[in-house]
Amino acid sequence: MKVQLSFFLLLLALACSKAIKPVENTSDHANHQASTPNSGSKLSPNREAMADVGGAHIHISYGSPSVRGRVIWGGLIAYDQVWATGAHQATSIDFSTDVEILGQKIPKGKYGFFTIPSKDKWLLIINKNWDQHLADEYDSKDDLIRIQVSPETLPETQESLTYSITPIDKKHGTIEIRWEKIKIGFGFKVR
Repeated sequence: MKVQLSFFLLLLALACSKAIKPVENTSDHANHQASTPNSGSKLSPNREAMADVGGAHIHISYGSPSVRGRVIWGGLIAYDQVWATGAHQATSIDFSTDVEILGQKIPKGKYGFFTIPSKDKWLLIINKNWDQHLADEYDSKDDLIRIQVSPETLPETQESLTYSITPIDKKHGTIEIRWEKIKIGFGFKVR
């Protein structure tokens, strides 16, 4: 009787326990996005975007703020000032192999990604200093490349800041950022 009761309690405990799903370790991260905890802040969770393009793995880590009814451009995010293009820490972008952006070689490694938004043109910046709080330690002398782009208007509001990496073919891909009613991006080539 004691054995049957113990067995029953064990089965009950197992049935009531929270299921834990194993995490798959795979190299196929194409357009994968995952939320991770963010130091207690649920308003701007840490997010990741990653993809494999032509044998290169591109990984972007960023804080993802939401619009929440606020004026974003020229309000929360000032025009003509360096922005970490995310919340909390500077956004980082990691290339597992050398890439080329606008004909310029970017060596494999981890970098800070910053922007300088304005109404009609944005500067996208890849900077050597990826480990900093927002743009507090940003120094233009550490810039590897500055890319000027025109923002595109989205038909619908993108509530949360979102990065995406899209493979185009075996050697080319794009990185895009969408937030509020704005989309910006740039292309890259795997070397």
